[in-house]
Amino acid sequence: MWTIAKLSFKEILYKRIFLIALIMTLAYLLLYGIATHYAGASSLKTLYEIDPAQKAAMSVQFKIVGSQLLSMGLYFANFIIGLLTILATVGSIAGNIESHQIDPILTRPIRRLDFLLGRFLGYGILLMVYTLFFFLSIILVNHLFGGPLQADLSTINIFKASLVFACVPFIVISPALFFSSIVSTINSGIILIVLYGMSFIGGFVEQLGNILHNIALINIGIVSSLLFPADNLFRYMNTLLAGSSATPFDPASLFYGSGSPSALMLVYCAVYVLLILLLGVRTFARRDI
Repeated sequence: MWTIAKLSFKEILYKRIFLIALIMTLAYLLLYGIATHYAGASSLKTLYEIDPAQKAAMSVQFKIVGSQLLSMGLYFANFIIGLLTILATVGSIAGNIESHQIDPILTRPIRRLDFLLGRFLGYGILLMVYTLFFFLSIILVNHLFGGPLQADLSTINIFKASLVFACVPFIVISPALFFSSIVSTINSGIILIVLYGMSFIGGFVEQLGNILHNIALINIGIVSSLLFPADNLFRYMNTLLAGSSATPFDPASLFYGSGSPSALMLVYCAVYVLLILLLGVRTFARRDI
């Protein structure tokens, strides 16, 4: 299993898609840093120009805006991580079968269970490290260049949120391995991208339903989160990051803000990943290659 994990680690590391993703990640961080710098500089100029009696109230408003700016950066980072994970893992089994690269591997004394779990661990560990790097980089950019818009975050909240955010790739890898074991690379990619998009739209609809007190919209969001809980996991992370300053139903947080998910969502995500992974193991074990 660990041999396959190492091979998977090297495989994704040598793929051009991962190199391109790293370059585009740095480009995204640069763009986000420039935007944060100018937004912070403009806010600082405003603080110098307004009446001293209004500075305290304005500082509080800037903290709220800074928190939303940070959430926006993390939202698109989460989207990039999800797409990278899909592109990197969607052909992990189907692609090897189609190219017959899996034949010499399975002729050796390696169980299919070990092969699939090795893929899961190899991809998961590398993408988890990449996710943590992305998360901490955005936090660092916000603190270095945010100025008055610097989000008010505690170390313990950053630590808790980083652990949750690091789990995001596993929500995608497990279904990717399952679908890759039953359909072709292109078909499994289409299915995952649609599910991923449904997850984010469902999160938006659920937030809108909470604001409007519309049960139907809330139920639609809940169903989408059960089918693919990527967005709910992100919103729970954002709630942990914001801590007591979270504003669950702020209209500005419809897409990327904190929301209503509870700690039970972590339990559901863990069970979801394990069940889908077990389905993938069972399906792959029965597949005729």
